[in-house]
Amino acid sequence: REKAQTNACIANLRQMDGAITLWALDNSKSSSDTVGMGDLVTDYIKSTPICPAGGTYTLTDVGTSPTCSVGGDHVLPPG
Repeated sequence: REKAQTNACIANLRQMDGAITLWALDNSKSSSDTVGMGDLVTDYIKSTPICPAGGTYTLTDVGTSPTCSVGGDHVLPPG
């Protein structure tokens, strides 16, 4: 069960990361520009993602990958 939750969380992080990239390209944003969930939901992702392990997601700027408060394996792999 934990592995399934981890995989779902990573999939959410990937989805948000891709949405951030598209949002930044569409809006001529640089890597230091701030991004929030409100910038992404509905136009770039259907709804606000929820970590199945109860964590919360944090978005900071375009150049920083989204994070999950659960930590551990709940991280976006490099690359």
